[in-house]
Amino acid sequence: DDPSLTAERIARLREEFWDTSPHYGGSREIWDALKAAIECPDMATTKLLIEAAGIVVASHDMTICYDERGAKYELPLYIICDPVNVMPSQPQAHTQI
Repeated sequence: DDPSLTAERIARLREEFWDTSPHYGGSREIWDALKAAIECPDMATTKLLIEAAGIVVASHDMTICYDERGAKYELPLYIICDPVNVMPSQPQAHTQI
């Protein structure tokens, strides 16, 4: 398996993270709110989503958050933004018949 960080690999890693996030503890509703907030392109809406869910952002990059009951939510940085070292996608090889 090629460990290169392509856009497709980052998308798979993000999908795997969100699929398994409830297993890290905390509330499913908070994980869902965090996902919605992170995937929202509008900062004002992102802020509203976080406030409405009662999420406390404890780090400037949003990698550490808490809910109102004190449960901790740790988010990998690749979930929040695209890594700077993403490689271009490899074109699919076409076979001739």
